[in-house]
Amino acid sequence: MHELLLAIDPFLIALYRMSGYALLDFFVGTFILASIALVIGEFTISVLFLINRKHIDKITGDVVRYQNLSVDALTAGDKESYSSANKLANEAFGKSFFMQIALSAGSLWPIFFALSWMQGRFAQIEFPLMFTGMSVGYIGVFLLMYATAYLIFKRIKYKLPYFRRIKNILDMYDQRSREMKDFSDIVPQRKQTSASGS
Repeated sequence: MHELLLAIDPFLIALYRMSGYALLDFFVGTFILASIALVIGEFTISVLFLINRKHIDKITGDVVRYQNLSVDALTAGDKESYSSANKLANEAFGKSFFMQIALSAGSLWPIFFALSWMQGRFAQIEFPLMFTGMSVGYIGVFLLMYATAYLIFKRIKYKLPYFRRIKNILDMYDQRSREMKDFSDIVPQRKQTSASGS
């Protein structure tokens, strides 16, 4: 076990010694460990988001601006301007997409940390799955508990003051995305133009 894992081992193993019933303690302890990993991961994403907020603002602004320019150019029938604006819009979308992936990845590191600790403690544990001839180990149990913790945390997350503040900030980005014109906006304008022409 790594030195850091050894240092926190007494605290983590205490989660698995609450009732004195080995099976119950394993499931309860794993659920608590998965919940801790989930909350740390969510907190990590939020901190990374706040640190990179200026950069996120710029990319979001670029996405909206270039998308709107490309729609305006297409509406005006300016193919050259549309092509240039559309290229810039696609680049901005790409940056936004990969930035979201990078932020999401920030939530995963506690999972690997927890599984690394569990490997040192529970590598030999297997639970047979009835009627299948297969079994599931500590990884399968952890992922099941993590999914359960996620569903519970999702319901209460934005009731917590810190995460409610983060949601308010994210709602501002949602409002900005509504400023973005869509190519479907062109159809009513073209219909109106042809109607006035006739």
